[in-house]
Amino acid sequence: MLKIQEIREIIKLIDQSSIQKFTFESDGGKIKLEKGTGQALTTVAEAPAVQAVQPAPVAVAPVVQQVTPAPVEAPQQPAAPAEVAEDASLHKITSPMVGTYYQASSPDAPAYVKKGDKVTPESIVCIVEAMKLFNEIEAEVSGEIVEVLVQDGQLVEYGQPLFLVKEN
Repeated sequence: MLKIQEIREIIKLIDQSSIQKFTFESDGGKIKLEKGTGQALTTVAEAPAVQAVQPAPVAVAPVVQQVTPAPVEAPQQPAAPAEVAEDASLHKITSPMVGTYYQASSPDAPAYVKKGDKVTPESIVCIVEAMKLFNEIEAEVSGEIVEVLVQDGQLVEYGQPLFLVKEN
């Protein structure tokens, strides 16, 4: 099965392309992505460990489609995080999928990170649960957590900033 980092790369490539639907199957696992639906479908089956996965080349025909999302009333955000977000020197850790944000592995456990904590690229900063799958999100950079932008149990969108990190 693919690592979360590999899945993130696939999502970024699909997002930057004109591909509307993408399906990847390997060793009993299946990933299906569709643009514009706001949903991600991941199916996992028991499969032996894989050393390296080489994605098959995909032929893509250019498709132009205008998508106008329905207006959604956004919850009011405090003014302070918006001011911090303006700083271009900060790295944003974003959600790689649509799901529910959890700051800890269980309600009794302490948060993985909080404002002021130091992180490394391998540090787990939170969990995003999508369709009963709990995905650990790594920091991907070394630095200090400057701001936590979401609350525990909050629904998050693909690409939504979760943390601001001041890189070392």
